[in-house]
Amino acid sequence: MKEKLLSRIKYPQDLRKLSLDQLPILAQELRNFVINIVATKEGHLGASLGVIELTIALHYIFDTPNDLLVWDVGHQAYPHKILTGRKDLFHTNRQLHGISGFPKRSESEYDTFGVGHSSTSISAVLGMAIASKLKGNITKQHIAVIGDASIASGMAFEGLNHAGVTDANMLVILNDNSIGIDPSVGALKEYLTKAKVGYKPKTDNIIEALNFSYFGPVDGHDLPGLLKTLENLKNKKGPKLLHIITTKGKGLKQAEENQVKYHAPGKFDAATGELVPKKDTQEPPKFQDVFGHTILELARKNKDIIGITPAMPTGSSLKYMMEEMPDRAFDVGIAEQHAVTLAAGMATQGLIPFCTIYSTFLQRAYDQLIHDVALQNLPVVFCIDRAGLVGADGATHHGVFDIAYTNCIPNMIVAAPLDEIELRNLLYTASLRLDNPISIRYPRGRGRILDWKKDMTEVPIGKAKCLLEMDSDIAILSTGTIGSNVSDTLDTLSAKVSHYHFCFIKPLDKELLKEILQKHKIIITVEDGVIKGGFGHSIISFVNENKLGNKIYTLGIPDNFIHHGTTEELQDICGISSSKIKETILRLL
Repeated sequence: MKEKLLSRIKYPQDLRKLSLDQLPILAQELRNFVINIVATKEGHLGASLGVIELTIALHYIFDTPNDLLVWDVGHQAYPHKILTGRKDLFHTNRQLHGISGFPKRSESEYDTFGVGHSSTSISAVLGMAIASKLKGNITKQHIAVIGDASIASGMAFEGLNHAGVTDANMLVILNDNSIGIDPSVGALKEYLTKAKVGYKPKTDNIIEALNFSYFGPVDGHDLPGLLKTLENLKNKKGPKLLHIITTKGKGLKQAEENQVKYHAPGKFDAATGELVPKKDTQEPPKFQDVFGHTILELARKNKDIIGITPAMPTGSSLKYMMEEMPDRAFDVGIAEQHAVTLAAGMATQGLIPFCTIYSTFLQRAYDQLIHDVALQNLPVVFCIDRAGLVGADGATHHGVFDIAYTNCIPNMIVAAPLDEIELRNLLYTASLRLDNPISIRYPRGRGRILDWKKDMTEVPIGKAKCLLEMDSDIAILSTGTIGSNVSDTLDTLSAKVSHYHFCFIKPLDKELLKEILQKHKIIITVEDGVIKGGFGHSIISFVNENKLGNKIYTLGIPDNFIHHGTTEELQDICGISSSKIKETILRLL
């Protein structure tokens, strides 16, 4: 059997030994390699298939890692990883102790900047280019690859705006496939849609108006054409933008035709592309679907309810409301800051905006959360999806900071439901026009209740409840769905331990908390957020303020970044799995 070209390549210097006519063969081998491994190991598929030719061209033409290459977001970086020393490790992608699903500086010198959130590449590359100039290195190249959804973000425009008044030696490659995770939206998307391969703008070009030299659009799958274009651009000074047109999922029929589903499709048949069918058993709902169906149910009865999401209609399940009520549910694109202040503006006019946003992405709108919402005490409802540990996406995506970063903001109500039914009831309560902004956090994945579509009832703000009362020295106080791990633990223990669920982290149920502290000498708090500044620290503060003598043990995410693995593996590492909670209880007993 003829040796595969890919087998000869460990690093880009090996790639550069190939002849030009060998590169299309390599592209097909690389595409098959990605498909075959992601089919069984899972991960981000469509974005990586769309940049096979571009990745080869970049590493062939540029002297990486001496020339600096930054991939925006990183969904599309699998071919890059395979060609930069990690081919033999690629099967460990996103697994515990394996390689990361995103570029990561500590993993490889070819990963020049850690990414996970979008729209950071232009600013980072500009910073690198300015640094090279200050050091007198005038030949070093600096390249950012950014998608059409990401370049519409405010931070990307900030980077373009600054770069346009510098003489930085940088190249921005706009990978235009009309989709991020969901289809791209907004006026810039409409502008780019007009630009087909070979199109020459008759009016002012928006990129040239920002003092960039604009090239394209060109076919991003035409490997010989890409090589020639990139070689020419190496010799042009100043900020440049190359506009390429690609197809997300290129080379796998199903991934091209269903780009949303095949962004990260789970397991599939590598030969046919068909998804591996799930077992035909009834499953509890995903928490995102509980939100999506419930807000639609509420919106049908209350015309003032509005849905907002920054580029995650499918991931958040706001898509159900968008399909039925497109004039009241908005995808604003990758623009978290805008999403929050848009919601604030609506709230000033008596609307009830539900801003559904992943915990890790809400970090990007923290000033707006404080300045535009909480300071004015506007009753915006923040539905914080993917709260807690999210598993294989790792440190850039874990939603472990939101308890701490909302808990310290005046006027905020901070809530974490135990299960699907309580989530529905909190959403209903928030729809009744609260006097304060509220955050409602819930995790990635499925709940535990099949019969969850119960009639909704109002939840009294700031009230906790006893789940298991025992005559014991020890009580466990949990918040959110991690309480199910506590319940599982106590089901296996013969020892007597009480369990209380605090749906509201803020305001705390001080009345019940006093009773708990009087009854129990030892308190264990459990949360799936960072310990510092979290729920457990609020309990410690209450004990200290009231000069009580209880011993408090806090379980949660420690003071370091947690990397990738399954959610269960990571909970175990953090000491909040059922087995680790049990170990803590037995040690204290």
